[in-house]
Amino acid sequence: MSKLPRNHNATHDVDAFLEKVRRTPAPAVPSGKRGRLIFALDATMSRQPTWDAACQIQGEMFDATRAIGGLDVQLVYFRGFGECKAGAWQPDAAGLARLMSKVACHAGKTQIGKVLTHVKKQTDQGKVGAVVYVGDAFEEDIDDVCHTAGELGILGVPVFVFQEGADPIAQRAFREIARLTNGAWCPFDLASADRLKALLSAVAVYAAGGMKALEDYGRTERAGAATALLQQLQGPKGKPPR
Repeated sequence: MSKLPRNHNATHDVDAFLEKVRRTPAPAVPSGKRGRLIFALDATMSRQPTWDAACQIQGEMFDATRAIGGLDVQLVYFRGFGECKAGAWQPDAAGLARLMSKVACHAGKTQIGKVLTHVKKQTDQGKVGAVVYVGDAFEEDIDDVCHTAGELGILGVPVFVFQEGADPIAQRAFREIARLTNGAWCPFDLASADRLKALLSAVAVYAAGGMKALEDYGRTERAGAATALLQQLQGPKGKPPR
């Protein structure tokens, strides 16, 4: 598994990621309804070392949104030869962890285009507040994938891309997907697992309740390590996010 270069400015990337989240228009969640987030993962063989870590990290998303009505999360993953699957919407961390525990990583090429197409179809059934994608490679036609990403941007579904490793081809594609969907891109590795938890929590709260929910979450003690990061989402005083 490739690592970020030692001189990589991780703090700067996190700040840039959070600033991008702050500027993303808040999702409109119908009153009385839970937010919906799609958690999409690359399950090809190169991701095997961090799959178990992802199983544990995802629980933070649910914990962070309990106070604002909760969050429904759908697991989407691809692996092997053309296999791309989506699970049932899960209302809690245990359900999502159960699904993830049954998935083994298989060698194959990326299928991010299929993931984005699936997200488009899900928006026909109900508002999707955000998409989290975690992967380390890109092996598709970038124009085709970016066309679908652009359609998601029009639908108001931001994609928040977490890149494992530092592959330059993947980085170029991931940044473009994030830009076209009005989402954000951020690198990570196992050494920054705590930072990833905090960022996922921030995105989950955002998907469930918008910027106001993030501001409230950032004031609570139970926000833990995410508190300092969430404060950055609020932006300068008197300047609400676009």
